Amino acid sequence: MRNKKLIPFEVIQKAVAGEPEAVDTVLRYYNAHIKYLSMYKGHINDDTQERLKAKLTEAILKFRFDR
Repeated sequence: MRNKKLIPFEVIQKAVAGEPEAVDTVLRYYNAHIKYLSMYKGHINDDTQERLKAKLTEAILKFRFDR
């Protein structure tokens, strides 16, 4: 039985391989959490939000399954 709240493994594999649509799917999945972390005094800090997205993208592309 699959958990519908999780990103499918196939999407994660494609994102790690660098497929742009899969990376975008992962970023959209974490978008609400990134916005929450970017909040400062009740407003979203755009610089922080972009930095978090860049760090997540970097981490996705560096991830290796063979560890």
